[in-house]
Amino acid sequence: MEFFADLHLHSRYSRGCSKNIDLESLAYWGKIKGLDIIGTGDFTHPLWLKELKGKLKDNGSGLFKLKDKKNDACFMLSSEISSIFSRAGSVKRIHYIVFMPDFESVEKLNKKLSFFAKLSSDGRPITGIDVKNCLEMVLEINEYAIFIPAHIWTPWFSLFGSMSGFDSIKEAFGELTNKVYAVETGLSSDPEMNWRLSQLDNFQIVSFSDAHSTYPHRIGREATIFELQEPSYLNILKALKKPNSKNQIKSTIEFYPEEGRYHYDGHRVCGTSFSPQESKKNNYLCPVCGKKTTIGVLTRVEKLADRNKKFIPSNRPPFKKLVPLAEIIAKTLKTQPTTKKVMTIYMKLIKKFESEFNILLNDINLQSADIPLEVICGIEKAKRGDLFIKPGFDGEYGVVNISVKPEEYLSEKAIKMRLF
Repeated sequence: MEFFADLHLHSRYSRGCSKNIDLESLAYWGKIKGLDIIGTGDFTHPLWLKELKGKLKDNGSGLFKLKDKKNDACFMLSSEISSIFSRAGSVKRIHYIVFMPDFESVEKLNKKLSFFAKLSSDGRPITGIDVKNCLEMVLEINEYAIFIPAHIWTPWFSLFGSMSGFDSIKEAFGELTNKVYAVETGLSSDPEMNWRLSQLDNFQIVSFSDAHSTYPHRIGREATIFELQEPSYLNILKALKKPNSKNQIKSTIEFYPEEGRYHYDGHRVCGTSFSPQESKKNNYLCPVCGKKTTIGVLTRVEKLADRNKKFIPSNRPPFKKLVPLAEIIAKTLKTQPTTKKVMTIYMKLIKKFESEFNILLNDINLQSADIPLEVICGIEKAKRGDLFIKPGFDGEYGVVNISVKPEEYLSEKAIKMRLF
């Protein structure tokens, strides 16, 4: 059976996150999105952990349900952790996601982490622990723990980050490398870009949203579709560690990497951005102020890749790039995704077609929904990939443009379909 999972999210206790995030809202919007399994995020924070323990119950599989709900998504105990440490005279800044199958293991980990970080200050705690030592500590607490390097290409805080990362997983984890089973693409890369590194051949490639709010254009904007014999923590572990026909990754749902905040090189202060070729020509310097630009994901991939862009492996799950539905509606109507106008149309579509993933991934009759024709046309164009994206850079999201002309949706055929 297929299960849609978004396992990297945050709570209201993480910096820069919506104060409206709670378990109920995650479950509610997860269901609307089409998610079956959701990461709790932030289990290291004492107040959020108290809430998790008070509201969740183990359904016997290492996954959790809200105590007063039966049919909503399952939760998986997860937390992102930041390590800032020095290795061989170089400062490294690495983010990673840790998953545990039970609260007892979470409490043991939190007790150890409390010696290295003030856990109540941020849902994503900052520690001075070497990332290799943290992996070792996590596995000592529970051998079934899952450790996934997060958004592995982000310049400032990731495994391969241009500003403070490593050039290889082996360099980061040494003899413990085989205890890392998967890596997360992050918003600014997709699986195709990661396939270019032969060093990643033995690692599963997963995608999650890293959502800082429950807005439907945030949660589930990236997700991993698991094929599982039944939904359980151990089966997810098997799909990552030793995938087979019963437990495996079926596919991933991807942000367009150009829309990510670090796809191109650039300098946000000066508003300058560059492709890898342009950046190299400029000696990686901003032509406006002369300072070094932030080296983005595309350039970093080019540096570490040992395969060309056309390489397609035979044993990798497929992926699908999507623009979130609320964002498509907003772009078509030339407004923002959180406006009442957009959300009214969005909820009409959800009521008609059950979930966002059903709308964006399947062939459905959008004309049967009571929404503006231009929005129907915009959704259809986005599903075909008929759009333009100005690439993001240096912390700025890329800008999506979906051009819908009146003659495209006011045709005789469209009017007839609308009438019927």
